[in-house]
Amino acid sequence: MSDPPTTILDADATGQVPVGVTAERTKLNGDAPDGHEHELLTINFGPHHPATHGVLRLLVTLEGEVIRELTPFIGYVHTGIEKNCEDKSYWKVIPLIERMDYLAYYFNALAFCMSVEKLLEEPVPPRAQYLRVIHCELNRIHSHLVWLGTSALDLGAISVFWYCFRERDRILDLFESSSGQRMHTRYIQVGGVIEDIPSGWDRKALAFVDEMEERVGQYESLLDRNEIFLQRTRGIGTVDRGRLLELGVTGPLLRAAGFPWDLRKAEPYCSYEQFDFKVPVGTVGDCYDRYRVRVAEMRESCKIVRQAIGGLPEGPYMTENRKVGLPPRHELATSMEALIHHFKLVTEGFRVPPGEAYLPIEGPRGELGCFVVADGSAKPARVHMRDPSFVNLQALRDMTIGGYIADLITNLAMLDPILGGIDR
Repeated sequence: MSDPPTTILDADATGQVPVGVTAERTKLNGDAPDGHEHELLTINFGPHHPATHGVLRLLVTLEGEVIRELTPFIGYVHTGIEKNCEDKSYWKVIPLIERMDYLAYYFNALAFCMSVEKLLEEPVPPRAQYLRVIHCELNRIHSHLVWLGTSALDLGAISVFWYCFRERDRILDLFESSSGQRMHTRYIQVGGVIEDIPSGWDRKALAFVDEMEERVGQYESLLDRNEIFLQRTRGIGTVDRGRLLELGVTGPLLRAAGFPWDLRKAEPYCSYEQFDFKVPVGTVGDCYDRYRVRVAEMRESCKIVRQAIGGLPEGPYMTENRKVGLPPRHELATSMEALIHHFKLVTEGFRVPPGEAYLPIEGPRGELGCFVVADGSAKPARVHMRDPSFVNLQALRDMTIGGYIADLITNLAMLDPILGGIDR
């Protein structure tokens, strides 16, 4: 009589499997060491599971508590944003594309706007470049805070979650002050930024980064001396940099394995070559190194923000080409030309010469690139994003095979996937 087929089932919130399920009986690698048959159980983690950090389904094959196979399934929150961009003017693509990686909205907008600026050959004023850097680095800290808080929560360190979200709220206050919105701000525009920072904003930002560096030390004090956290991260999910490069993995995951690749240094943009900062790298490439690299990146981002505010150039914050950038609001009441430009930009948008451009930047999770194809109209013919979460998800299998179920939760947390960017 043949063995029953593998049963795929969902674990409940406690990780327990319902009673009465069947499993596949097999001998692994020939005869088992003890001479007995072993059971392989295939179950679903997700797509509605708190530890999957989004609507992600993982098909996991287990031998006891050891993972023997893992396959991720995506597409549950597919929004078709890239396709929708083809039906919008370049002007209206920005708020749509910000919502893909919903923790890196400044980066989404920056990658798209820089690709369009490359096609237009439109220079960006120095002040606008510095303002972009300031907001992107604050956004990087914001993204890492959400990652650290939720990852610590997955491992039982609930206090770190509340502390991280306390600082995150301070960053959102700064975003609201400069753009009017806490998330999905539409602050970065083709040709510059939508508004200059208000009076006193720079002092508040400097006060925050000064305090943030102290807070990072407090997070380390809570976790680096926590024996449970150390045992759950050290030596867990190790993948060497050669394998990561084969998979196309970038960002903190690659740097944690000792490969110092950072586009802000390798291919500087937005005046990053003018700032003094380090690229943190790990040695082993395990979950602990991934944690250390991201924590160190928050410190480096604080340094960049401090330098950018201290050296913020004077001048316009938006291109003076009125066919691309909105005219200042004060001109609308006195200039008919400004009023006409404003009306046509908002209703029709601007035309981009035929061509194609790809521009990558260093997002919180790695290389975030935007590929734009223009056909000469006011709408892009094609928009495609290289989202790092999508590419990095390939590494999850290498991180988990041979480990325990509990280690799967750790590996997934340290992977830092954003399902909005994966499905887009």
